[in-house]
Amino acid sequence: MAISFSEALGIHEPALQLRARRAEVLANNLANADTPGFKARDMDFKAELARQYSAAERHFDVAVNKTHAGHLAGGASASGDVSLGFRVPHQSSVDGNTVEGQVEHAAFMKNALDFQASFMMLNKKFKGLSSAISGQ
Repeated sequence: MAISFSEALGIHEPALQLRARRAEVLANNLANADTPGFKARDMDFKAELARQYSAAERHFDVAVNKTHAGHLAGGASASGDVSLGFRVPHQSSVDGNTVEGQVEHAAFMKNALDFQASFMMLNKKFKGLSSAISGQ
């Protein structure tokens, strides 16, 4: 009997990927805190996780016929791009920059803690699979 990693790992693997992507977005905001006219970006994590998790489930259910040997295989992918929105600032800046340092640092740190939690859950899943395989 084959192990389906998508079923065994559940939602933890796409959550970890989204947390890493969000860390990139938040780090980009912090790096551009002094850039005039820069607009801070962020994502709705829960909505993106729901969208990508359902897309990953559909990926295994949908078969796409290739009509030519040069065509690529189709289907949804859980690792696709996320939809980013613009962050609305609490206090506007004179130069048009919407990055607020304290807000971005807080969001980055919360995301880092959530990333660690997702990583720990994924690690526990792998330890459980390892124990099941070894018969312990």
